[in-house]
Amino acid sequence: MPDPLAPAAASRAAVSPTPAPAPSLRVVNEALTAGLAAAAVGVLLGLVISAVWPGLPLSGTGSFGSASALAAGVIAAASTGTGYWRSRHSPGQEWRLALPRWKFTINAVSVVIVHTILAILATIALYYILSQGFIGLTMEPFWAALLMAVNLFLAAHLSYMSASRMTTQRMSTLLVSFIGIGALTSTITAPEADWWTYHFSQLGTFDTLSSWIFNGTLIAGGLLVTTFAVYVANDLRALVDRGILTNAHAPRTVSTVFVVMGVMLAFVGIVPVDVNLVVHNLSATGMAVVFLGLLIAAPRVLRGMPRTFFITTWGFLAALVISVVLFVVGYFGLTAFEIIVFSLVFAWIAVFIRFLGLTAQQESV
Repeated sequence: MPDPLAPAAASRAAVSPTPAPAPSLRVVNEALTAGLAAAAVGVLLGLVISAVWPGLPLSGTGSFGSASALAAGVIAAASTGTGYWRSRHSPGQEWRLALPRWKFTINAVSVVIVHTILAILATIALYYILSQGFIGLTMEPFWAALLMAVNLFLAAHLSYMSASRMTTQRMSTLLVSFIGIGALTSTITAPEADWWTYHFSQLGTFDTLSSWIFNGTLIAGGLLVTTFAVYVANDLRALVDRGILTNAHAPRTVSTVFVVMGVMLAFVGIVPVDVNLVVHNLSATGMAVVFLGLLIAAPRVLRGMPRTFFITTWGFLAALVISVVLFVVGYFGLTAFEIIVFSLVFAWIAVFIRFLGLTAQQESV
C-alpha cells in the first residue's frame, strides 16, 4: 500500500496541479517508434496464427480476436511500463524521482495493469463489433497480418502516450473510465440475466469470465486509487506550500483517505460476497463510511478551495444521505443503492480534481 506521505524532497519538487502540457517531440517519436515496432510484431504474429490455425473466426472463444486481445494486452503492458518509467524526467513529473523505489514500483504496476486490461477489453469489443458486421468471415493471412498490425500499433502507441503524460487529472479520468468500462463489461457478460435482482456484488460470484472481469476491475481499481492518492498528495502539498490551502495536514489527510478507500475497494474484489459475506460487506460499507467522512470534513481539511467546490460537496453529501434514506424505506433495492454510491464516489473524485486544478490556475494568474 503506497505511503500517502511523500518525502521532503518530493515536497520541494512538487508542482502545481496544472493541466498536462502538450506532448514533447521526444514522447511523440518514442510513441510512434513503439507503435511501429508493435506493428511489425503484429504482422509476423498474424501470419503465424493464420498459418497454424487457418480459418479462425473473428470473435468468440478460440478466435482471432481472442489471440489479438492477448497480444494487445502484452504489448500495452510493455509500452505502458516503458513510457511511465521514462516520463519521470519530463517537465512536471520530476517529483516522482524523489519517491521511494517501492512506491514508484507499486504506482507503475497499477498503471500498467489498468492499461493492459483496457487494451484487452477494447480489442475484444472491436472484434465483436467486426464479427457482427462481417458475419461468417474467417481470417486469411493478408487480413490477419493487417488487422493484428493495426491492433498492436494502437495498443502500443496509445498506451505509451497515456502513460507518458500521466497527471492527477488524467489519473482520475483513467480511474473513472476503467471502473465504468469494467463494470459495464461484467454486466453484459453475466451468465444470469436477473443478477441485478440480488445485488451488484452478485456479478462477482459466477466463477465465469464475467466474475473475473468484475473482481479484477475492483482489485485493479483499488490499486489505482492508492496510486491516485500519491498524485493528490503532491498536488495538495504544492497548494499548501504556496499558501493557497491553509490546513498543512490536508495532503496527509486526503491521501490517507484515498489509500484506505483503495484498499477497501480492492478487498471488495478480493473477497467476493460468496466467499466471505462479512469481510465483503465490511469492505464495501467501510469505503462508503470513509467517503462520507471525507465529505463532512472537506470544509475544514480543504480550506482555501473555492466556495463553489464546497457547495458541490454538500450537494454530494445530501445525495448520499437521501440515497441511504430511500434505500432504508425500500424505495429502491440494494443493487440500485450500490450503483448510486459508487457513482457518487467516483463523480466526486472527478469534481474534486477539476476544482484542484482550477484553484491553482486562478491563484497563479
